[in-house]
Amino acid sequence: MNTRHFSQLPKPYLAYPKVIQGLIFKKPKGEKVLPQVEYVVDSFKIDPDHLKAYNEVCGFKNNGYIPAIYLAVLSQSLQMHMMSAEAFPFAVLGLVHIRNQVKQNRKTGVNEQLTLSCKFGDLQPHDKGVQFDFITTAKVGDEVVMEGVTTYLARQKTDGQAAAKAKEDKTPAYTLKAQWTVAENIGRRYAKTSGDFNLIHIHAVTAKAFGFKQAIAHGMWSKARALASLNLPDAYEADVHFKLPMFLPGVVDFMVAEQAKDTEFLIRNSKNQKPHVAGSVKAL
Repeated sequence: MNTRHFSQLPKPYLAYPKVIQGLIFKKPKGEKVLPQVEYVVDSFKIDPDHLKAYNEVCGFKNNGYIPAIYLAVLSQSLQMHMMSAEAFPFAVLGLVHIRNQVKQNRKTGVNEQLTLSCKFGDLQPHDKGVQFDFITTAKVGDEVVMEGVTTYLARQKTDGQAAAKAKEDKTPAYTLKAQWTVAENIGRRYAKTSGDFNLIHIHAVTAKAFGFKQAIAHGMWSKARALASLNLPDAYEADVHFKLPMFLPGVVDFMVAEQAKDTEFLIRNSKNQKPHVAGSVKAL
């Protein structure tokens, strides 16, 4: 495992030229192998103005603490550079974000000094191709305060041998907690804070170039919006699966089912009730 150290978070947009090159120069065929590398930002503090802007677009309170999912968003900068600077075997713009998990071991103050690291997990079969993880860790000193797993799908032909899917339990007894009107510009607003300027999120015109009838909301915005609407414990795990695209603008239902210390939630289309995001929060 090679480790590359950074004195500050690299800017996501610096990786874009190489990402665009991936549309022109095809990846070589053959066995797909992920780079054995870890990127580490050795010491940094959160920019409070940037965090405030993120909180406002996602619905979090500015209470002096860092949402765990915000640290996961910051790690996406490392992920972009890991996919563009290393011998990454897939086209970045063809990837589909299918799952995201964050674990907050304790509240983290805005003024705490952090170390952020990210590495690849293993390739796993998927019925539509192969999937892989980015594994993120945030520390204060030697203490792990946040852990995250981001799962992507790389679509490709398969031999039909996919990983066994877990049996789904019966549908939770959801109740309607809120109905959100999601603005057409939420993709552009979120992109300014997250650094994720994927064209499918920015405008209907650019989204159509990639086969979408309208722009679609960022999955990580949807998850953040849901978490910001819940009473989160000091320590928890939040796991979401991204289902169908949320077209912009749109109206969605935020559904919640609570049992003991666990909460299941669902974001669905208000008109046809098709799911956009399904997730859970478990207190630790």
